[in-house]
Amino acid sequence: MKEKIKQLKCFILDMDGTIYLGNELFDFTPAFLKKVEETGREYYFFTNNSSKSQQAYIDKLAGMEIFIRPEQMMISSHVMIEYLKENHPGESLYVVGTPSLIREFERFDMPLTAEDPDIVILGFDTTLTYEKMSKACHYVRNGCVYYGINPDWNCPIEGGDFIPDCGSMAKMIEASTGRFPEFFGKPSKHTLDYIIKQTGYKPEEIAIVGDRLYTDIAVADKSPVTSILVLSGESTREDEEQSTVKPDIILDSLADITAIL
Repeated sequence: MKEKIKQLKCFILDMDGTIYLGNELFDFTPAFLKKVEETGREYYFFTNNSSKSQQAYIDKLAGMEIFIRPEQMMISSHVMIEYLKENHPGESLYVVGTPSLIREFERFDMPLTAEDPDIVILGFDTTLTYEKMSKACHYVRNGCVYYGINPDWNCPIEGGDFIPDCGSMAKMIEASTGRFPEFFGKPSKHTLDYIIKQTGYKPEEIAIVGDRLYTDIAVADKSPVTSILVLSGESTREDEEQSTVKPDIILDSLADITAIL
């Protein structure tokens, strides 16, 4: 395990449960980030949460005195946008999402429409209305290409509770239309391909570090990318024992990686 970690050159870090919990930065995170830099390695952050913009996360990290380049903050909606640019250039999009998500699509000059789209995009929409859902179902039912950004069923909130996430919204559309979307955030292969392309590292030089088996760890499953499960967030050792998705390495927290590098 130690030799495997020492050979890594790039860490892709989940956020909530990995580097912080809620709005509280783990006390071991700054030392880890410093050690990564001191040893000539790189780190990036990746969040599945498609309700917020890249800049919102950059600002949140800055508030915790973690200052990064924009390209170090990867978000699931950018995986979607990159795919659309390459595979559906010029096709019109009806995006079910927050104003923040809509602005993110506008920032990349994506062709948005509220009427007769070519493609329906479902994001994690905390501003969801019946009108939006009804429109999406109508377009999906009538044959539009249909994609979802992140497949999470729930989003954790303060106090240990959860709110319905994008995957749950997709289930609602499925109940009405019989169609379920292809997703692009973790654990989709689209995300893994995006990470490898954006960082420029070989797969065997990359580690994805996170606290969720079904997203963070599953995205690297059956690939040369190393998956590291940290027990500082959602998953426990009992969860791992019962899971069909197995991490390459299990550690208590980022502090264990710091001690090895």
